[in-house]
Amino acid sequence: MGHSTGDNLDLAITKEEVVVLIGEGVCDVKTLTKNHLYCEPPPQQPNCRKCEGSDNLPEFTVQMGHLNFSLGKVQYDNLSSPTFPLEAQIGVGIGASIVALIVFIIVLIYRRKSKQALRDYKKVQIQLENLETSVRDRCKKEFTDLMTEMMDMSSDLGGLGIPFLDYRMYAERIFFPGHRESPLRRGLDMQECRRQTVEQGLVQLSNLLNSKLFLTKFIHTLESQRTFSPRDRAYVASLLTVALHGKLEYFTDILKTLLNDLVEQYVAKNPKLMLRRTETVVEKLLTNWMSICLYTFLRDSAGESLYMLFKAIKHQVDKGPVDAVTRKAKYTLNDNRLLREDVEYKTLTLNVLVQGGGVNETQPLPSKVLDCDTITQVKEKLLDQVYKSTSFSHRPHTDSLDLEWRSGVAGHLILSDEDLTSVVQGSWKRLNTLQHYKVPDGATVALVPRHTKNIHHDNHDYIAGEKTPMLEDADEGGMKLWHLVKASEEPELPKHRRGSLRERERAKAIPEIYLTRLLSMKGTLQKFVDDLFTVILSTSRPVPLAVKYFFDLLDDQAGQHNITDPETIHIWKTNSLPLRFWINIIKNPQFIFDVQVSDHVDAVLSVIAQTFMDSCTIADHKLGRDSPINKLLYARDIPRYKQMVERYYADIRQTISASDQEMNSALAEMSRNYSGELNYLVALHELYKYINKYYDQIITALEEDTTAQKMQLGYRLQQIAAAVENKVTDL
Repeated sequence: MGHSTGDNLDLAITKEEVVVLIGEGVCDVKTLTKNHLYCEPPPQQPNCRKCEGSDNLPEFTVQMGHLNFSLGKVQYDNLSSPTFPLEAQIGVGIGASIVALIVFIIVLIYRRKSKQALRDYKKVQIQLENLETSVRDRCKKEFTDLMTEMMDMSSDLGGLGIPFLDYRMYAERIFFPGHRESPLRRGLDMQECRRQTVEQGLVQLSNLLNSKLFLTKFIHTLESQRTFSPRDRAYVASLLTVALHGKLEYFTDILKTLLNDLVEQYVAKNPKLMLRRTETVVEKLLTNWMSICLYTFLRDSAGESLYMLFKAIKHQVDKGPVDAVTRKAKYTLNDNRLLREDVEYKTLTLNVLVQGGGVNETQPLPSKVLDCDTITQVKEKLLDQVYKSTSFSHRPHTDSLDLEWRSGVAGHLILSDEDLTSVVQGSWKRLNTLQHYKVPDGATVALVPRHTKNIHHDNHDYIAGEKTPMLEDADEGGMKLWHLVKASEEPELPKHRRGSLRERERAKAIPEIYLTRLLSMKGTLQKFVDDLFTVILSTSRPVPLAVKYFFDLLDDQAGQHNITDPETIHIWKTNSLPLRFWINIIKNPQFIFDVQVSDHVDAVLSVIAQTFMDSCTIADHKLGRDSPINKLLYARDIPRYKQMVERYYADIRQTISASDQEMNSALAEMSRNYSGELNYLVALHELYKYINKYYDQIITALEEDTTAQKMQLGYRLQQIAAAVENKVTDL
């Protein structure tokens, strides 16, 4: 049987139209498929048509219409030649069949798995699109309600406007996150008789920091010490920022020098990783520099959109139940913080009286709460509504007030999260709610100053990482607290079973109502998210000078080190502005506003910040059933945001360069406007503690450098040590 293979053989021709010749004889075409052509040759070897060469073998040719294909010469077997034994033929045939079958099964399984994965992904996409369509009407209603509430809120702000922090508070929260109180608030702690000498020594230290050689030696020496941790690096960078705040032009020059050193380090390793984490002093210096330079842009442009987003999230989350113990909420974008159980609840309107605090008690104020709220949650919501025209730090703290339910003339009952009426079942104690006390709609309540002694509550200073304090760790007497849903009573699963549980959770979450809730929240907030991203990435108004200046600096560094890969330069810009500044601000509105960010609002902001970060990356995110749900939520929006980011970077590159003179002029103005608000002597004193800790290493580094010797930098440091801590030196 003659056999020929190819692709799409039967698309334009039938087997009757194909002519196959072996020399002068005809090979009768039996079968023509997409990939194969079979024909039956003459029983005897035909003569060749145009014999060439000495072998006189006929040629195998195929004619398809006007096309002729020569497929080589054909030699018939000589019957006299030794034949292959029948047993061997059968053995080879069976072996080949088994191998072919195994290969076929493997290919089949592989194709089935691939198709299944593709089907899963398409199913998820279709589910999402169908769900989005089904919740669109609900989103419109929710959005309309939200906009009405937000407009009321805007008019209620009255004289307060957006509660921006002053520059000092903004700078301290960004420079020293994670500190219960800014180290700059402490003052110089020392004996009065030594104060003048120490202050003189610190002024000398300030002058010594003006030596670029000393400052760069000091930083590189600290960074080479194994005990100098990443936390220390960030802290020293912020102390230096405060100490040099009055000389921002010089600060910028130091930043550029250290950045150049950093680029050289990463070019030798992997340039794409540069500025990704805050592991060096210069990376935190850059965060601080961007924060200083963009404060005005936040106040004048982006701040309003961020504040409206924050208020919209807070309002929307508070409309539904929030579990005070697990911190999970019905309305959220974060599937890890989604309250999956259906909790029955009603909205109540309470008439609130306030004693003291300058609010008129005779005029009860109608305020909305939920009957499933704990008493602390009720107090927080009432304070939000009663003091809506007062910034957070000027409001009374929830711990300083009692909630009193008033009914009739003598009926005054103080409500609290835990009391003798709390429901106890086994080892579980339930937090009290308005429902528990059977407080009806329209009831009158009063916020009264608490007279109990020894109440401990934090002052209103910012506490990073500590949101609305709820009673999740109050395990007195082995009692476990719960609010809406008991925290998982199941023991921790062993690692090998966790994956299957997560898959079950996700399988449960995707098709049911829970994803609808996430999508509903996303649709309701969409305008606020779009507005914020648009104002951050807009080049229709002038781009902040610092952004243009720094992006040009990165382009120059790439040119100097022969880096032409556009992805690397894109990553540098992303790591220096969106990652280092915007993500920080989006996740922490309390860095720029006088507000409190609760855990459940923080969870929503984290998803939005991650979406913004994903939009700034070049790599495409391959999504499937196992992708994080927040990535699936914004899968259709991220390509649009990516285009905005790329256009933003391209537009900045095309604008006229920002000159050093122009930048220095702006920096000098910022130094004049803001530097007096920061306690630079305390920063220098904190900085000196590091000089003291690594004193010998710093002195050695200065003595080994001939220029530093000529400038007597080591000698000047010894004089400072003598003044600041009475250190006996070899003067």
